[in-house]
Amino acid sequence: MTPAARASDVDTALARRFAPAVEAGELLVVVGPTGSGKTELAIRLARALGGEVVGADSVQIYRGFDRGSGKPSAAERALAPHHLVDVADPLEPFDAARFAALAAAAIADIGGRGRVPVVCGGTFLWVKALLYGLAPTPPASPELRARHALLAAERGRAYLHDALRAVDPESADRLAPNDLVRVSRALEIHELTGRPQSLWHAEHGFARPRYRARLVGIERARPELDRRLVERTARWLAAGWVAEVRALLPHYADARAMASVGYRQVRAHLDGELAEADLAAAIVRATRVFVRRQRTWLREAPVTWLAPADAGEAERPD
Repeated sequence: MTPAARASDVDTALARRFAPAVEAGELLVVVGPTGSGKTELAIRLARALGGEVVGADSVQIYRGFDRGSGKPSAAERALAPHHLVDVADPLEPFDAARFAALAAAAIADIGGRGRVPVVCGGTFLWVKALLYGLAPTPPASPELRARHALLAAERGRAYLHDALRAVDPESADRLAPNDLVRVSRALEIHELTGRPQSLWHAEHGFARPRYRARLVGIERARPELDRRLVERTARWLAAGWVAEVRALLPHYADARAMASVGYRQVRAHLDGELAEADLAAAIVRATRVFVRRQRTWLREAPVTWLAPADAGEAERPD
């Protein structure tokens, strides 16, 4: 069987399997660990069902952060229209609430044109915000955020993380010490309300769905996923990831995306803190930690897992 014939058979099988869910009003959401092949599966589903892809990735939304975000290529975007990719300046604030609002608008627009929305991304807090809404926490305080940023600059991000642990250990366990934006937000909520962010989330419960959703992913054994992560890292570095970060740093050193997995390690290399020979291994290690956090969320989610062959066996890990 030729590759084209095989692809056609896969698309037909996907359409047959998921068309009833779409007809029943379910929103298709492609999830899975980073590197598992979400992008290709979302494109296949969109093409098979007459749909368009809505990105749910907190780095892919930013213009210029291309090599290390798994951002769909121009060729891939030509196969199926994509929304919420390359829509923000890297210094522009973009949180889960804003994403959920824009994604809901995109989903309504796609459906209103008789097309099928297919949500795709590995930022599961954003997926959760879209599907269930967010806890009714207070609005942002620019004054508190500025104070937190100053403390982080003077004493280090670990200092803020320790301050969060003192008042909200559950949130501190969930957030990485370097995640200044989310650590600051959790501290901000406590300082404004006297209650930990984790308690707000627990009371909200994320139990009132805004959409009836069908979560779909590609199931891969851990050794296979690990191999794909190693190969992906090597491919992205060979494609110019270091040069991309070098060009971004003079303008976007303080951008949130610059602290994301992979970009943080490339920056450390450019800052002289990480040898070139150790860069790829450091990125893979950090990505494995991220995958473990993703798997924790996925264990609690009702995902329909597909074998790689049933999903078309992605050629490029997303």
